[in-house]
Amino acid sequence: MRLFWLFLVVPIIEIGLFIQVGGLIGLWPTLAIVVLTALLGTVLMRSQGAHAWAEIQRSFGEMRDPTRPLAHGVMILMAGMLLLTPGFFTDTVGLLLLVPAVREAVMGQIAKRVRVTRFGMGAASMRRDPHRAPYGDGVIDGDYIVPDETRPARPPVDLPPELDEPVPPRPGRGSGWTRH
Repeated sequence: MRLFWLFLVVPIIEIGLFIQVGGLIGLWPTLAIVVLTALLGTVLMRSQGAHAWAEIQRSFGEMRDPTRPLAHGVMILMAGMLLLTPGFFTDTVGLLLLVPAVREAVMGQIAKRVRVTRFGMGAASMRRDPHRAPYGDGVIDGDYIVPDETRPARPPVDLPPELDEPVPPRPGRGSGWTRH
């Protein structure tokens, strides 16, 4: 029901603001402001989004909780969507979401309503869950490339004669990755 009211009230606010601002400064300046805020928001969203993405990668690399950087990234994305939506109210909310202090305040309000029951990263977190296998199901997902047999797999290198001979495979020791 809240979503219904949101979709009803926001367009009414936007129409009212368009009428008020358009009456004060005229049609073309009003449209120019809407277009400029969309362009400015796009530039700000890209720069702050790149910073948020770097912070997300850093938190994963350092095995830290990525919740805060992910929340910042989501709010920056929402700010971009609001700035691209024509209107003064949505532009104002979008620009406010690009301010880090405002994002922190919004996260604080959301955090009061969210309860985390479990968080884990890596193999250590998988061992704590008795319903999962300790090291996954034994399947490793990967990609491979079959080299073109008409050209050498790597550039030729001048090797000493004793190293130039191919090494025969040891019986019973095939890796399963070679083609026969």
